[in-house]
Amino acid sequence: MPLHSYVLALSCRNRAGIVAAVSMHLFEMGANISDAQQFDDTLSGQFFMRVVFEVSGLSVETLETSFAEIVERFGMDLRIRDRAEPRKVMILVSKFDHCLVDLLYRRRIGELAMDVTAVVANHPRETYAHVEFTDTSFHYLPANKADKTAQEGKILQLIETTGTEIVVLARYMQILSHDFAAALQGRCINIHHSFLPGFKGAKPYHQAHERGVKIIGATAHFVTPDLDEGPIIEQDVEHISHHDTPDTLVRKGRDIERRVLARALSHLLEDRVLLNGHRTVVFKD
Repeated sequence: MPLHSYVLALSCRNRAGIVAAVSMHLFEMGANISDAQQFDDTLSGQFFMRVVFEVSGLSVETLETSFAEIVERFGMDLRIRDRAEPRKVMILVSKFDHCLVDLLYRRRIGELAMDVTAVVANHPRETYAHVEFTDTSFHYLPANKADKTAQEGKILQLIETTGTEIVVLARYMQILSHDFAAALQGRCINIHHSFLPGFKGAKPYHQAHERGVKIIGATAHFVTPDLDEGPIIEQDVEHISHHDTPDTLVRKGRDIERRVLARALSHLLEDRVLLNGHRTVVFKD
């Protein structure tokens, strides 16, 4: 019987014997470990581990059940996923569609192994006339300030009915309600421009130009009820100069937002991100 590939991710309080217990158990099940990464956070006392392994003839449910004693012994938060099963992802978007188009393209060429359950927009379909939505369900759910709860309720219902695992705010320019953000905590990510100093409100790139910034950037983070303060997954920067205009800052900003969001989503799809309080542990290649 051919080997099948799985990924295991776990976190728990650090103590002696964790790696030995996990490795020995996999060995006894006839599994072959092809990649293993671990991190001992001495500040929080937490231990984190990601293991890719191959084994034949076992389901995810059987594998998770087999770890029950180890999970109880060490007080682990452990999950196992079949790497052949693409994660189910929903993309929320507003008028600016550069991140949306980039994610759909990366999915089409196989760079992002995901099943896009739906694209939800608060602008009508005509806004994205140039976007190819082949095999992708599109939903226009306008944001109405007078009835925001109803709109968010429809999104949550769509997430449930489609079995969506990860929600991506691909420049979804709406302030989420506390309850909506709380419902998606730990499985929703956002992309946000990053400046120093911070520029709030409209036209941040124009504000940055007025202040003569020398670096712009973007941050991908988990969504929490505290707006734009969730655990950070990925960041990057772009150097600029006095030659740059507000328009070139916008262009460079779009480019960095695209690649930072794509990297963050890739990490999630591959089970490389583990929450560590207000921080994250990201096991990169």
